[in-house]
Amino acid sequence: MQILLQTRKSGNAAGAFGSVERWFGRLARRKRLCILLAGLTVIIVRVALMPVLGLPEPGAHDEFSYLLAADTFAHGRLTNPTHPMRIHFESFHIIEQPTYMSMYPPAQGFVLAVGELLGHPWIGQVLVTGLMCGAMCWMMQGWLPPGWALLGTALVILQLGILSYWMNSYWSGSVVALGGALVLGAWPRLRRRPRMAVSLLMALGLLILANSRPYESLIFSIPFAVALLWRLFHSSRTECSALLHYAFVPICAALLCVAFAMAYYNYRITGNPWRMPYEVNSVTYAAPPYFLWQKPLPEVVYHHAVMRDFYRLMLERFERAHTLHGYLRLCLGKFVYCWWFYLQLVLALPLIALPWAVRREKMLLPAVSCAVVVVALAIETWTLPHYFAPAAGALYILVVQCMRELWHWSPGGRAIGRAIVRPIPLLVCAVICLRVIAVASHSPIEAGWPRGNQKRAAILRQLEKKPDGQLVIVRYAPDHDPNREWVYNRANIDQAKVVWARDMGTVNNRELLGYFAARKVWLVEADSAKPHLVPYAP
Repeated sequence: MQILLQTRKSGNAAGAFGSVERWFGRLARRKRLCILLAGLTVIIVRVALMPVLGLPEPGAHDEFSYLLAADTFAHGRLTNPTHPMRIHFESFHIIEQPTYMSMYPPAQGFVLAVGELLGHPWIGQVLVTGLMCGAMCWMMQGWLPPGWALLGTALVILQLGILSYWMNSYWSGSVVALGGALVLGAWPRLRRRPRMAVSLLMALGLLILANSRPYESLIFSIPFAVALLWRLFHSSRTECSALLHYAFVPICAALLCVAFAMAYYNYRITGNPWRMPYEVNSVTYAAPPYFLWQKPLPEVVYHHAVMRDFYRLMLERFERAHTLHGYLRLCLGKFVYCWWFYLQLVLALPLIALPWAVRREKMLLPAVSCAVVVVALAIETWTLPHYFAPAAGALYILVVQCMRELWHWSPGGRAIGRAIVRPIPLLVCAVICLRVIAVASHSPIEAGWPRGNQKRAAILRQLEKKPDGQLVIVRYAPDHDPNREWVYNRANIDQAKVVWARDMGTVNNRELLGYFAARKVWLVEADSAKPHLVPYAP
C-alpha cells in the first residue's frame, strides 16, 4: 500500500510538471514572441522591484570612469579638453592628458550615454540587459530545441538579469554578453544557410565585443574564425561561394570599418590611432601589468597619497601571483568568483553530464570558446565575472545541453534524470525570491540595497538642490581604503553644478579656490562615520 501511495504521488507530481511543460513547449514554438518576452520580462521585473531594491549609485572606480565616457558622448563629444586644475581632479581609470577621458573602450559608455539622454544613465543599463536577455533567447534557439532554448533563457534572466551587478551597477557587463550572444547565435544559422542579415548581426556582435572587452573578445572570436575558414575550405563550390558572398566578405568589410572607427577614436583621445587610452593611463600612473608575464613599470611620482597607495597595493598583488602558491591562490579566487556568479550550486549540478554533452559535435564550438576564454583569464592579473562575459552564452548553452543529457538518463527504467532537472529552474527562482524577501524584511544575508556609494550620492543630492555652483574638497583619513573613491567629475567640469576635488593642503588648495572663486566651497571628511558638508575654512 505504501509503495502504491508513493507511486500515485509521483504520478501526480509528474502530471503537474507535465502540464507546465506542455504549456511551456507551446510558448517556446513562438520564437519571436519568446525573444520579445525575454527582453521585456527582465526590464519589467526589475522596474517593479524598484521600491524594494532602489536605484543603484556608482561606487567602484570603473563605474565612474564609464559614467565620464557616457557624459562625454551624451554631449556629442568623443573626449574633453584637459582641465587647467587637473591635478586636483586626478582619479582612477581616467586620463587627464592629452585629453580628459575614460581609459576604457567606448561600448559601456555609449550604453550609459543612451540612458543619460533618456533621463538617467541607469536606464541604459536596464535596456541593454533586456537586449542581452533577448539576444540570449535568439542565440539559444539556434543551438537547442525551442523548449530547451526557452528554459535556458529563463535561467539567464534569473541568474544574470535581475539581481546581478550587471543590472544593478554601472559596469555594463550586459553589453559584453550581448556581443557574445550575437556571435554565438549567428554561427549555427550561417552554417545552415548563409544570409546577409545574420552575417551583419555577427559583425555587430564582434563590433560590440571589440569595443567593450577587446582582449577576452579576441580570444573568444578565434574559434569562430577558425570554424568559418574550415567551412570555406571543406565545402562544395556552391556552399563556399555562398559563404564568401553572404558571410565572409560582409563580416570582413564590417570589421574593417570598425577598425578605422576605433583608430579614429584612439586618435581623438590620445593623438595616436594605435595607442589606446588604457595604455596612456597605464604609463602615466605605472599601473601593474595587465598580464602576469609582463614586467611592472618603475613607480612614478604621484600627486596624491591615495593613488600611490592604490597602485602599490595592486603591485603587491601582482608580485604575489609570481609565486606558485600565489598563482594557484589567484586562479582559485578567479574560478570561485566566476563560478558563483554564473552557476552557483544549482546550475553547477547539471555539469556532471558535461563529458556526455561535449561528445556531441554540435557542442564542440561552445565548449572550445569557453575553454579558450578560461585560458585567457588564467594569464591576466585581474579577473572579474564580466571578463568572462563574451563566453557567457556558450556556458549556458552547455548547461542546458547537460540538462538535456540528464533528462534522458533513466537507469533501470526509473526517470532519475527528470527528477534532477525539473526542480532546477524552481530552485533558481526560489533563490531570487529569497533574496528579494530578505531585502524587503531588512535581513542582512548579503550586502545592502540599493548598491553603490550611497553616502556620496546623498551629499551630491543635497548639493544639487542648492542654487549656485558648489565645490567639494574631499579629505581622507590615513587608513582610507583606496577602493572607496569620492573624487569624480562630469565631462565638462566648469559647467558642472558640483565639482569634486582632492584636499592638497591649505597652500596647494589656494589655486583651486581662486579658479572657482564664484562657488561655495565645502569640506567632506569621507571616512567619518557619517560624512557631512562643512564650510571650507583654510
